[in-house]
Amino acid sequence: MTDALWELVRQRADNRCEYCHLHQEHDSFYTFPVDHVIARQHRGETTADNLALSCFRCNSYKGPNIASIDAVSGELVPLFNPRSDAWSEHFTWRGSMLVSQTTIGRATISLLQINHPQHVLLREELIAEGVFDG
Repeated sequence: MTDALWELVRQRADNRCEYCHLHQEHDSFYTFPVDHVIARQHRGETTADNLALSCFRCNSYKGPNIASIDAVSGELVPLFNPRSDAWSEHFTWRGSMLVSQTTIGRATISLLQINHPQHVLLREELIAEGVFDG
């Protein structure tokens, strides 16, 4: 991946995770990796329309997955795709908890463990400091 492509992905995302919306400056341990929305092993290309900025946690849990089982319906549903899905159609914030509005949102929150207690605590602290607004 070229530096120019990496910079385009970072700027397009406003330097925050395109899944959980954590800002890069609030994760001092890792530089956010660029996620292949459709993993290379599934023939996803390293092009701007298949790349998303992702925090280390979301990227680690997502891995090469492109779908997951929805816990309510039991059906296989695609994960949220930052390049083709509107974030606000699938998710909303209730304080520090990310709430799904669709099966895609529910499957994504579950697989990426976005509401893991440690992640919720971090967001609570950032909200208290006035630096996280989802």
